[in-house]
Amino acid sequence: MSATFGGRSGRRGKLSQWLLGRRPKETADDGGREALLLAAAAAGLPLAPAAHPAPGYRCSCDRVGCPTPARHPVSFAWQTQSTTDRGQIERWARHQPEANFITATGMVHDVLDVPVEAGREALERLLDSGVEVGPVAESDDGRMLFFTLTRGTPEDEDEWWPCELDCRPETMDEHPGLRWHCRGSYVLVPPARLPGDDGQQVRWVRGPEHALPDPLSLLEMLTDACARHVGSEAEHAGTAWPPRH
Repeated sequence: MSATFGGRSGRRGKLSQWLLGRRPKETADDGGREALLLAAAAAGLPLAPAAHPAPGYRCSCDRVGCPTPARHPVSFAWQTQSTTDRGQIERWARHQPEANFITATGMVHDVLDVPVEAGREALERLLDSGVEVGPVAESDDGRMLFFTLTRGTPEDEDEWWPCELDCRPETMDEHPGLRWHCRGSYVLVPPARLPGDDGQQVRWVRGPEHALPDPLSLLEMLTDACARHVGSEAEHAGTAWPPRH
């Protein structure tokens, strides 16, 4: 498991490290990668194989000019393919050793996706306030992912809210920089590699052994932190989301 898993003292130590710009790189050989994926599945996160980086900032898929290289599922049936079955995930991991993996949101969990600066600030405040925070991942492309319970279940169909309504707010003042991944969306699950020659990754800050919280318990601090960092979000204004494959 990641070295950031475990008790509060170790967790806060790692948090202080990357706030000081000394964030350790998470490395995973094949065995470590598989263990991390199985831990995510054991926590109830449904997984499916995704594309991986290819030389020259390209994607392993055969799409010319892929708009989301190494960040999308390899199958159009990813929603039905996503699973927590240990045997299936072991087979995928061993037969596709370079593949990233996505987790489908809106089934068991949602993900609150914020700019990394806002996420770091909010995480510090949440932990200092004693709020129960679930798994948190950080991506080297400038995003932080807070994993939460979903707001709807297949048995409660009226509670579903399509992802586009969340991640495309009418005004940036309403939810500046926040994307809420729920039904019909997905995110990369650690460990994942991003395109480029500098070894960019998606890694756990808090591992999947932490219980998923109610998203509303995190939302106020996340939106407040995003509002303080709204200027930096202009850099992401042209990013297409959600990706279509």
